[in-house]
Amino acid sequence: MKANRRRFLKGGLLAPIGASPLLGSEASDSANRVVLENAKEGSDDWQLTRVRLDERSGYRASDIEGYASKQSVRSGEEIAFFISVRAPGRCTIEIFRTGYYGGKGARLVERVNEVPCKTRAVPESTRGDRHLHECQWEPTHSMTVPDDWQSGVYLARLTTASDEDGGYWQSYIVFIVKDDRKADICLQCSDNTWQAYNRWPNDFSVYTHPKGNQGPWADVSFDRPYGKYSQIYENPQSIGSGEWLCFEFPMAYWLEKEGYDVTYCSNADMIDPEYAQPDRFKAFISNGHDEYWDRRAYDNVVKMRDAGTNLLFFSGNSVCWVTPMTPSSDGRENRIMFRGGPYGGEYRYAEARERDEGPFPHRGPDEGYLMGARNVDPVNGGGDWICEKPEHWMFEGTGMKKGDRIPGLIGWEYHGDPPDDIDGLEVVGAGTALQGGVNPQQWAATVYPGPKGNFVFNASTIFWCQGLSSPPGHMLPWSHWSRPHGPDERVQRMTKNLLDRAVSR
Repeated sequence: MKANRRRFLKGGLLAPIGASPLLGSEASDSANRVVLENAKEGSDDWQLTRVRLDERSGYRASDIEGYASKQSVRSGEEIAFFISVRAPGRCTIEIFRTGYYGGKGARLVERVNEVPCKTRAVPESTRGDRHLHECQWEPTHSMTVPDDWQSGVYLARLTTASDEDGGYWQSYIVFIVKDDRKADICLQCSDNTWQAYNRWPNDFSVYTHPKGNQGPWADVSFDRPYGKYSQIYENPQSIGSGEWLCFEFPMAYWLEKEGYDVTYCSNADMIDPEYAQPDRFKAFISNGHDEYWDRRAYDNVVKMRDAGTNLLFFSGNSVCWVTPMTPSSDGRENRIMFRGGPYGGEYRYAEARERDEGPFPHRGPDEGYLMGARNVDPVNGGGDWICEKPEHWMFEGTGMKKGDRIPGLIGWEYHGDPPDDIDGLEVVGAGTALQGGVNPQQWAATVYPGPKGNFVFNASTIFWCQGLSSPPGHMLPWSHWSRPHGPDERVQRMTKNLLDRAVSR
């Protein structure tokens, strides 16, 4: 019997059939929440089946679409859903918590039938040439989040009533349930980045302003539906779900399969010092494509590191842009954002962004001294993740040797150029990515020690979690003529080594 399973059984709670034992920490009431949640019956039908875009090359699916009143919500708080349909009638709202659930990937927690739905107006552009599109729809359905809803990422699946030919249409509304407990791991969703790239209703993102795609010109609001994911590949499951199913769900699915004690939050939650308390989590995870950070969140994560929290950047292109967040027109906090300026301090890449894309009203510190590596130029491309230092403890049990490759795991954006004056920083992976299959750039994965016996890891790729799992509702991406291959035992073991050390402190 493995040692971690002996610890779990000794704690007095038998692991349910189909659930994995807790790893890396002693069994406790809070830690067992994830195991107990995933022992519940999962759903066979939670994905989108019938989706239809207004235009073949467009982003909007106006047959049915909606958004939530908050990025994240606690049990006992109210959340509202705002829904619009092309043809007025009734719809069904089914709310699923995403997780492992014996491999099914989600569990139905609420179903609301016969919800009256109207056609809502697309908002006019406001704030002058800021091109803000902020829906101010009437709530379609409101509810108080039940006390027994476990922290996680939730998808409200919207389904129109079937027409006379049996046709119906669907989309998602994505939201996060957070909590206030201490937990081994905090998994931050990269929802600021989801919103930055969201083009709803038609080409209105921070990247589609007439003045240019990299400046501080556009404001974007969370008070609008998520359109279809608009970047590197076609994914119909992305309608309404941001980038969760594309680039982040494989991490959560694997963490819950392995029984780790994990809680979830939005980028906006890390702004709040009451949420991001320095002694609250043993490990903080940045996951997937985590490009847009409010400066207040950056400062809070620095305080967490300095107090002993382990930081794990299983992400790429992270902490790239200072992202001031402001209230909605009706006063709800952190509902509007824009690209305020580059992180990077006085380092050459930030200087180049200011020179080429500015002027910007904000400048953030050099992200390399937080993450251990930087956003480089070019920051996108594809390549293999290559072992550089096999004697490092993170490679224990992988069998990897120097120069061994994990195909396609680098992409589509990454980090490089680590600071050479961080004491104890080690480059554990390094290699070349090719932008467009032609233009070479160097990437680097790093580990450096924190001040309290903790550590900071940087995987240097958006695609890291593609090597952990391939859950239902997920499809592998590809970009720059390169693609990850899906679950890889070496990625799983490296991640386990990192997390087990992080949560054992």
